[in-house]
Amino acid sequence: MSDLNATAAALLGLLHDGPATGGELVAAAEERFGTFFRVTRSQVYRELPALHKEGYLRLGKQGPRSSQQYILTAAGKRAFKAWVTADSGADHLRSPLILRVVNAGVLTPKQRANLFEAARETYKIELDEAKAAVRAAGDPVEKAVAEFGQAYARAALKLVDSISSS
Repeated sequence: MSDLNATAAALLGLLHDGPATGGELVAAAEERFGTFFRVTRSQVYRELPALHKEGYLRLGKQGPRSSQQYILTAAGKRAFKAWVTADSGADHLRSPLILRVVNAGVLTPKQRANLFEAARETYKIELDEAKAAVRAAGDPVEKAVAEFGQAYARAALKLVDSISSS
């Protein structure tokens, strides 16, 4: 695993805070960077064994219901640092909701209206959460990331509104 993918790197970054199970990592990912980088449960459980196999993680305590704790190794710390310092190239936004919105032409007018309304509600909630995150931010980086989430939610609302009015 010479080149970490973004999901693997996200998990290694989270594990810098200490040992965690897959479920704990899913929750931590949503809390820490859910506004700009989604990590699904299936992605987490696919990446953890691969990271372990590469020696970036070691197994920790076995928890209830067969939950497995993972611990970051020195090799994992080095791999993460190499990923963080590498040239990231172009950034790619991946939004299933916006993909649905821009392909809504295949739907009936009622289905489109329902999709646009659901998208509008989703992004209103995200905007409210981002505003709260800006107010609660404890440091400049956290605040800047929350402001990005706010700008993204506003842009998505503008997109939905412009498509739904045409």
